[in-house]
Amino acid sequence: MSFRPLLRALSAATLSFAALGASAQTLTVAASPVPHAEILEFVKPQLKAQGVDLQVRVYTDYVQPNLVVHDKGADANYFQHRPYLTSFNKDRKTAVAEVPNSGVHIEPFGAYSTRIKSLQDLKEGAVVAIPNDPTNSGRALSLLAQQGLIQLKDPKSIQATARDVVDNPRKLRFRELEAAQLPRSLPDVDLALINTNYALEAKLNPGKDALALEDALKSEYANFIPARSERVNAPEIQKLVAALRSPETKKFIQEKYKGAVIPAF
Repeated sequence: MSFRPLLRALSAATLSFAALGASAQTLTVAASPVPHAEILEFVKPQLKAQGVDLQVRVYTDYVQPNLVVHDKGADANYFQHRPYLTSFNKDRKTAVAEVPNSGVHIEPFGAYSTRIKSLQDLKEGAVVAIPNDPTNSGRALSLLAQQGLIQLKDPKSIQATARDVVDNPRKLRFRELEAAQLPRSLPDVDLALINTNYALEAKLNPGKDALALEDALKSEYANFIPARSERVNAPEIQKLVAALRSPETKKFIQEKYKGAVIPAF
């Protein structure tokens, strides 16, 4: 029996697999740990089947993911909403752009406390911790205004700060902290307004633990995929968006996060 046909077949198969491996496109995405990196890990197999090798780089702050995209250290990121990116680009003179129609999920913003059981229990002079970046501080203050605790100069402003509070009947004292530090501040303050991704990392359950929760269906804060402007239509980024907005991913988000993270598609 001749082994030549078999050898030729094996050689052809080897070359075919080698060509397949060589054609795989690496896509690097910077992300927050929860839920963003978890959702990206879920879509990895979908992308691998399409020839995209997804590499997830995890960051625990809200600054580095945009900087690494701007500096070409990553192809895209997944951690933020539109008001934050708009503010970031303006303040940092960066040019990170939203990939069209790439909204994936909404994380309802919440108010948490280890000292009180209801917002009505807040005493005069209570200390309230809020994020120190403009868009998230505005979001936090807006939630307090919706609960009737304060009034803002411009209720529609997404960049309100404590200086924009025009009526504060309980004389609440605001402490501005980096968003990632807010869960750790809970023992030291009466109330903390926390982004859901950081709440989840701290093992808080927004549905059970939040004293007030943003109405996700009315939120402007869908988390989406940004990239450098010249890359927003790159095929591998479009494949990423399609995988993140697939029925399978929607089911994964709904089942894993049980309302703490809500699909935006």
